[in-house]
Amino acid sequence: MFYLTLRKETPLIFRVSVPIASILLTILFGIFIFSVLGYDSGKALYHFFISPLSRIDRIADLFVKACPLMIVGTGLVLCFRANIWNIGAEGQLIMGAVFAGGLALSFPDTNSVWLLPAMAVLSFIGGGLWAFLPAILKVRLRTNEILVSLMLTYVASLFLDWLVRGPWRSPTSFGFPLTNYYPDAGLISKINFPGIGTIGQLHWGVFISILVCLLCWFMMQKTVFGFQVKLVGDSHKAFRYSGFNESKTTVMLFIISGGLAGLAGMIEVSANIGQLQPNISFGYGFTAIIVAFLARLNPAAVILAGLLIALIEMGGDSAQIALAIPKVVTGVFKGILLFLLLAGETLTKYQINVKPRQRSVPND
Repeated sequence: MFYLTLRKETPLIFRVSVPIASILLTILFGIFIFSVLGYDSGKALYHFFISPLSRIDRIADLFVKACPLMIVGTGLVLCFRANIWNIGAEGQLIMGAVFAGGLALSFPDTNSVWLLPAMAVLSFIGGGLWAFLPAILKVRLRTNEILVSLMLTYVASLFLDWLVRGPWRSPTSFGFPLTNYYPDAGLISKINFPGIGTIGQLHWGVFISILVCLLCWFMMQKTVFGFQVKLVGDSHKAFRYSGFNESKTTVMLFIISGGLAGLAGMIEVSANIGQLQPNISFGYGFTAIIVAFLARLNPAAVILAGLLIALIEMGGDSAQIALAIPKVVTGVFKGILLFLLLAGETLTKYQINVKPRQRSVPND
C-alpha cells in the first residue's frame, strides 16, 4: 500500500531537478503522441515552447495572457494557504466585470480620468460581494464553500448572458449579444514606449497584475494578517488559542480573493475587449487554481507560474494554427504537461512510502 508523508526538508537539488524531469517527460510523451498521429513532433514542440518566445511582441502578448491568471491566482493563494477552498473565482471575475461595465455604460460620453479608477473599485466590490456569499454561508451555516462558490459561477455566467441579450444589449449590435463599447476613459491603454511605440498588446494592466502579486507577497511575509493566514492554514487549534477570530479571517480572505478576481475581470474587458459579451473569460478563474498550486502557494511565484501556463496556452494555439493539429490533441498534450508538473510538485513536498501488506494468521 502506498501513502504520502510530508517531507521535513526538501533538498535544493531535488526542488530543481523534479520540475526539469517533469518537462523532459512531457517532451518524450509529446514526441510519442505527435509521431503516432502523423505530425512532425519537432515542429509541434517548437510551436508549443519556442514560438511564443520567438519575438518581442509575442513575449509581450505572453504577459498579457498571463495578466488575469496572475491576479486571480494571487487571490486564490491567500485562500488556499488558509485551507479555504474558493473554487468560484470564475464567477467572481464575471461579476467584477459586470459591476465595472455597468458604470462605464452609464457614462458613455464622459472623459473623466476618475472613471477607470472607479471601475476598478466597483469591480473589486462586485467580485468581493460574490465571494462573500459562500463565505457567510460557510461560517454561519457550515455549508461546503467548494460547492457554493462553484455553483455561483454558473449563476454569474447566466446573469451576464441575460444582461447582454436583454437590458444592456446595444441597439446597433445587429441582434448579437453585445453591449455598447466603453467610452475611451473606461479603456486601459496599451503601453507606448518612447522611440519604440507599442509592443504587441502589452497594456498597463500587466504592471498592475505584477504589483498585486508583490503586494500580496509582502502582506503574507511582513504583516499580522499574513501571519493569521499562515497560522489558520497550519493549525486551526493554534489559531483559536492565539485569540484571532477564525470566522472574520475566513470572510476577509474570501472577499479579498473575490475582489482580486473581479479586478482581473475588469482589466480583461477594459484592456482587450472594450464591451461586455457572453464570453469575457476563457476559464481564467479555473486555470488560476493550477497557477496557485504551481506557485506552491507563494504570491511572488505566481508571476512565473502564470507565465508558464500562458506559455502552454499560447503554444497550443500556435500549434493548432501552424500545423492544423486538432484542439483535442493539443488539449491532451497540455493536460499531460500540467499533470506531470503538478505531480512533480507533489513529489517535491511529499514522500512516497510503501506499507507492507500484513498477512492474516490462520486460526488454529
